[in-house]
Amino acid sequence: MVYVFLILGLVLLVAGGESFVRGSVAIARRLGMSPLLIGLTLMGFGTSLPEMVTSVQAALDGAPGIAMGNVVGSNIANILLILGVAAVLYPVAVDRGVLRRDGGVLVLSALVTLAIVLIGALGRIAGIVLIAMLAAYITRSYLAERQSNIARDAEEESAHTAVRNGVAVSLILAAVGLGLTLLGARFLVSSAIELATAFGISETVIGLTVVAVGTSLPELVTSVIAAVRKHTDLALGNIIGSNIFNTFAILGVTALVQPIPVPAEIIRLDIWIMLAATVGLIAFAYTARRIERWEGAVFLLAYAGYIGWLGLSAL
Repeated sequence: MVYVFLILGLVLLVAGGESFVRGSVAIARRLGMSPLLIGLTLMGFGTSLPEMVTSVQAALDGAPGIAMGNVVGSNIANILLILGVAAVLYPVAVDRGVLRRDGGVLVLSALVTLAIVLIGALGRIAGIVLIAMLAAYITRSYLAERQSNIARDAEEESAHTAVRNGVAVSLILAAVGLGLTLLGARFLVSSAIELATAFGISETVIGLTVVAVGTSLPELVTSVIAAVRKHTDLALGNIIGSNIFNTFAILGVTALVQPIPVPAEIIRLDIWIMLAATVGLIAFAYTARRIERWEGAVFLLAYAGYIGWLGLSAL
């Protein structure tokens, strides 16, 4: 039965996150928010909503390994697994503008995560600092996008006209999405804790693997669809933005709601894998105007080796 609840939790997280994003974006458009601000806030928050709710729920349930492992594991999976799959399907185009603007922030977010792990605790002061950094990142990105004077896509605007007219429906959609996400997180966390106990595996390993990959499904689906449609620049931007939000938003909110200790296991390997994956992403992106298939294969092999090592160490 635990597997049923685990799968049900994952399904509810993905469905709830999608419903929340659609409803929230429609409301934001109705209220006159610009597409740029919607993309930087609601879309970034929406794709990271499963990770956020899961980490907060895990912290409240006294499972810091799942809470912290979820963020570190999701950041690793985003680069090595999701970007790897996207690049193997079709070489990922590199938008130099996005890389210049957000590449440094991505590295900073990884270093901030390292600092938190080395300190050994995620407290409310750290949470306040992380939320402030998130606010600064959103403000900077929004101002930079406005200055670049990017034209709106008229076709896309017309496609959303009907959506803007149904505020009540959008409110219901967003509320249902949030409710499904909360319920999914409850099922996922409780099932993960039960699995860890039953098999004698640490909560941290479960958080780094099953929970991390499960909560990263929205990014996986988005990136694979972008790769299949050959809009791979969207895949790269999605991964970079998601990792930044994972650190600043998820760790920040989790710390404000429930401060947690950082499991010692993460310092031994996982945080260094996350840093190496981040550096690898930046290096591959800067060497050419795209991430080639062989580079995606390197990411996938690295992820397989990482998961294999976690599996062996858990035995």
